Amino acid sequence: MNQSKNAWFSREGLALLTDLYELTMMAGYWKEGRTGQRVSFDYFFRNLPPHAGFAVTAGLDPFLDYLEHLRFEQDDIEYLRSLKFFDEPFLAFLQGFRPTFSVNAIPEGSLVFPHEPIIQLDGTIFETQLVETALLNFMNYQTLIATKAARVCLAANGEPVMEFGLRRAHGPDGGLSGSRAAYIGGCTSTSNVLAGKVYDLPVAGTHAHSWVMSFESELEAFRAFARQYPERCVLLVDTYDTVESGIPNAIRVFKEMHAQGVPLRPAIRLDSGDLAKLSKIAYRMMTEAGLEDPLIVGSNDLDEDLIADMKRQGARLNAWGVGTHLITAYDAPALNGVYKLVAVHDGSAWQPKMKTTSNFEKATDPGRKQVIRYYDTEDHPLCDVMYLIEETWPERGPIEGRLRKQPHMKSRRTGAVRAEVLLQPVFRDGRRIDPRRSIHDLRTHARVSMSSLPDEFKRLRNPEIYHVLLSNRIGDLKDSTLSNRDMT
Repeated sequence: MNQSKNAWFSREGLALLTDLYELTMMAGYWKEGRTGQRVSFDYFFRNLPPHAGFAVTAGLDPFLDYLEHLRFEQDDIEYLRSLKFFDEPFLAFLQGFRPTFSVNAIPEGSLVFPHEPIIQLDGTIFETQLVETALLNFMNYQTLIATKAARVCLAANGEPVMEFGLRRAHGPDGGLSGSRAAYIGGCTSTSNVLAGKVYDLPVAGTHAHSWVMSFESELEAFRAFARQYPERCVLLVDTYDTVESGIPNAIRVFKEMHAQGVPLRPAIRLDSGDLAKLSKIAYRMMTEAGLEDPLIVGSNDLDEDLIADMKRQGARLNAWGVGTHLITAYDAPALNGVYKLVAVHDGSAWQPKMKTTSNFEKATDPGRKQVIRYYDTEDHPLCDVMYLIEETWPERGPIEGRLRKQPHMKSRRTGAVRAEVLLQPVFRDGRRIDPRRSIHDLRTHARVSMSSLPDEFKRLRNPEIYHVLLSNRIGDLKDSTLSNRDMT
């Protein structure tokens, strides 16, 4: 499938997917004769979602598609004209706009951590300002959902997790983007049929309570569904009474199908009540009836904590349908990703820039950077270090750096045996240059990355903090800038 057209809307015509102040700044740069000023921006997030020890980056491929199609169409110009904010020469300039910047990015599906640049844009102030809002929109939500999905799948401990969130998603694109990100994060399938078509995702689903209620009896409803879908028959057993009628009627239908020579796997879904208790009862009843290896799917406002808790209780659920709490990232509905200027070209060289601010937590890390991930002898990530692009960095051995919040203080990590360059070139001169990877490859990359991360960073509560350090040069630069600010 050609993923360049993978959207319920066209990637074309999105030039106005931006905040008004981006356009007013662009008009100001144009009037001041500064449209050619070269700058560098970093996209990063400041904090992980609560209780998370990592994040899984997602949203890069749709963002690059957006960049490739970034044009101001005639109807965009007409709309901007109607606002009466902008003069005609500026609007004429917009009509000829084409992006020329360079983009480096950490590959989609990679593990990422606070404050390290995930995407780096070098270009004119005019064009880099335009894409700020769209970049944040593409990356923040999908990274949030991919991270939530990864945590849910960790709790499921290898058992299939189906994403069931479309009806509670934040609009059609929230549903589509969320399904895409959830699959990258580790979900095995989605109930969202359009996402299945658009992104080539496996789709899954059973039937609703209304199917059962539309028949004269529950047994008749189950028989009809089994006749129609013998190879994908999962019966929802809690419409009336789960133990007294639902499970017994499902058992009866499965035995009838087996007697007819239909080799279906006995499968039920529990969607209400005490799922842990009911799953144990269902497993006992089904196995005692001679139905081996039953599939028992649990759903109903699940999240990673509930799944982990039910596993501790010995629940016999072995597949999970997760909707609202996943697609909305219910406990942390936004990722605080930001887009900050880090360098300006003065005509001869790049000059680092730093936001100091009165809130030290929001102080940025200056300069155009590369992120290096170091691995130990067991090929586990050891730490990440941000270096200035022009710096050289060690490939192995003791790794020295500075603490972000205390850039004068040194930190040393030992045992590094290899280094990985994280920021890769993905976009040059108006076109993407990285090989487009399938959604399945992105999911595999995320799973491999997760498997390499030590368990202490993957705890659902109180995970270990992964170290992201500044190089000594960036530490000195940041420390001196902060010290000079304090003296003024």
